[in-house]
Amino acid sequence: MATRRTLPLLRHLTTSPSRFHPTRSVTYMPRPGDGASRTVTLIPGDGIGPLVTNAVEQVFDAMHAPVTFETYECHGDMKTVPQEVMDSIKKNKVCLKGGLMTPMGGGISSLNLHLRKELDLYASLVNCANFPGLPTRHENVDIVVIRENTEGEYAGLEHEVVPGVVESLKVITKFCSERIAKYAFEYAHLNNRKMVTAVHKANIMKLADGLFLESCREVASKYPGIKYNEIIVDNCCMQLVSKPEQFDVMVTPNLYGNLVANTAAGIAGGTGVMPGGNVGSDYAIFEQGASAGNVGKIELVEQKKANPVALLLSSAMMLRHLRFPLFADRLETAVRRVILEGKYRTKDLGGNCTTQQIVDAVIANIE
Repeated sequence: MATRRTLPLLRHLTTSPSRFHPTRSVTYMPRPGDGASRTVTLIPGDGIGPLVTNAVEQVFDAMHAPVTFETYECHGDMKTVPQEVMDSIKKNKVCLKGGLMTPMGGGISSLNLHLRKELDLYASLVNCANFPGLPTRHENVDIVVIRENTEGEYAGLEHEVVPGVVESLKVITKFCSERIAKYAFEYAHLNNRKMVTAVHKANIMKLADGLFLESCREVASKYPGIKYNEIIVDNCCMQLVSKPEQFDVMVTPNLYGNLVANTAAGIAGGTGVMPGGNVGSDYAIFEQGASAGNVGKIELVEQKKANPVALLLSSAMMLRHLRFPLFADRLETAVRRVILEGKYRTKDLGGNCTTQQIVDAVIANIE
């Protein structure tokens, strides 16, 4: 018979079913809301952006996805992100974005970086995996690159010391390093991944990258069921192009992650088919995973032949984030069927189709 002292414990155990039946999300990302119909901020962006974001809108309409888009104009040549755009993202919590052009040199900073910093989107996630029906040099590639998004060389701390001498600062903090390491290990844990690899250059940058490694090691010690290893970034690039199947989840500082994600994307099938997201504790922006700032060549815009697959798959990630997994599965399945069939492909995948032809093919394969 339960005593007075055991009753509170029994009550706690019986009212905490998750203690015995833990539920795991498909993708480790913050998840606002309860699955009800949602409004999402949409930024078409520059270049091919309006083409591929329109592709997503058409497919969502055909699926009757419970998402309403709130569209705003924002372009890379603006001095800052318009306040109404920031207000919309902060209200809706989630944004789908086309590429924003970043001018080379000059005094205009990247609006992509501005969004990540302003919203504290500390984790960039790019899934680089082979697609059945899309031939590549390497098979069995399934790499998730998780990149710290708010500091490092992208901190934007540059100044001219004297004429002809520019100093650019790389900032690494223990807080941000631990935060991205924990995200990577939680992602691996929740998605049944077996290994996390930290990418670094601590043999040269002993303090900065040394701190990053120290943070990763501390977090790794709390996840004994996940294998942890480390690799120097230049060796990492060589290993990626020679034996990419050895990698699983990769966690990196900011600059290295950009290089590694684009390399892995090229190996797995090209940047045109790799989805991605930038997430923080409160907000998330989904966009093309690799070369996210790529706005395409002017010929693609004029001929309307941009590849919409990457953003379609990124929007599937967004649907999971919004707790619409069935809609996400339907969209991903339709895209994969089109790729497997091989009849409809854009130029970057060896075909000559227009964006609209890809959209029509995807819609035809939605169940």
